[in-house]
Amino acid sequence: MNPRLPDRVGARAGSGADRPHYTCVGIGAGPANLSLASLLHRHPSLPHLFLDAKRAFSWHDGQQIARSSLQVTLFKDLVTLADPTNPYSFLAYLHDQGRLYHFINAQFSEVPRQEFRDYLDWVGRRNPHVVFGERVERVEFDDDRFVVHSTGQIITADNIVVGVGRIPWLPPLARGLRGETQFHVAEFVGRARNLRDKRVCVVGGGQSGAEAFLDLISRPEDERPRRVTWVSRRSNYFPIDDSPFTNDYYTPSHADHFFRLPREVREDFVVRHVLSSDGISESTLRAIYQQVYVLRFLERAKDATCLLPGREVIAAAGDDRRGWDLTLVHREEPEAPETVTADAVVWATGFTQAALDFLDPIVGRLEREGSEFRIDAAFAVRWDGPADRNVFVQNAARRQRGLADPNLSLNAWRSRRILDRITGMSGDSQLPSFIEWSATDGPGPR
Repeated sequence: MNPRLPDRVGARAGSGADRPHYTCVGIGAGPANLSLASLLHRHPSLPHLFLDAKRAFSWHDGQQIARSSLQVTLFKDLVTLADPTNPYSFLAYLHDQGRLYHFINAQFSEVPRQEFRDYLDWVGRRNPHVVFGERVERVEFDDDRFVVHSTGQIITADNIVVGVGRIPWLPPLARGLRGETQFHVAEFVGRARNLRDKRVCVVGGGQSGAEAFLDLISRPEDERPRRVTWVSRRSNYFPIDDSPFTNDYYTPSHADHFFRLPREVREDFVVRHVLSSDGISESTLRAIYQQVYVLRFLERAKDATCLLPGREVIAAAGDDRRGWDLTLVHREEPEAPETVTADAVVWATGFTQAALDFLDPIVGRLEREGSEFRIDAAFAVRWDGPADRNVFVQNAARRQRGLADPNLSLNAWRSRRILDRITGMSGDSQLPSFIEWSATDGPGPR
């Protein structure tokens, strides 16, 4: 755990019993705020501190399934796309660990997720401005500064950056279930053990569900479940759209264009193009298909797998002793409900925004747009306070900033936008997209 040493991180004395005062206090130290903390490395004159309630860094630790990998390039780390020479880059991490040549020679087509998790942990441990094991309990505003109450201290700040991330989401029908043998995929590594000869059902047709299904059907014969069923609401197991022009949705040019669109247009776009971020990597799909082939035709295990796309779970009941009964309805044939009986259920049903209860003292002053805080172009929440005092939110504006907001793709760029607002400067910008997204930028008189 990093020590709490305000002098070490450059705090200035503040009002109110000489409270430490910072230009920026970050709440949460996941990838989003670690990115900003890393970019602030270039600005030692700006006192800053990032607090996280967890005693040590973690990032989807329960989903670090063997052979799982990132769906983005290694250049989309915490800093490279905003500051390529920053000492907290992924390449700097590999060099520091003495395995840069080994990584190159391994010729990974995709970065192993465990490797990226270890990189993030390395950044969190090296940065003295990041403190784990300290929970922020409430944020108030007093005259001209924010007052941050944590479990360890009271500090003040000119700016607050909220980056607490997302938490597992379960459908309402599953929230009342009790039992050790049904759980969210976020707990997969610790909970999906001792499943030999069991019937297992994975619910969810995205990358997480695919990885859980692949892991279960790829286990050695003496550890493998008797039958693994994979249920998805989507009409098939669709790949992520990773083509060049679709990837332009994950560039600053499109993010700014998206931000200017009417709300109803933005919401429709997110629904129509969800597979550009929430599809399954082709390598995972290929591995699944090949393993199903091996089980069915080479090992003669015809009942080892059951693939059920186009179904929605409408009811669930059971317990650890009797097992679980899931009632499905086929989206194209709703008149014929189906039942899946399983000894264990893995809910790969996504994530939702973590609670922001610590903002309750000021929440009435913050504007909202639907379920999100309304933000400006620099990710600052619009509010009735002073213009030079900001509450920034990271990874919490998908319907305003697009599909890239919860994605790693624009992590460094978003942090750079926030940093530019805090410093009053403007960072280097990259050339615009090949695509003229807006009609106002299109071919006209020049």
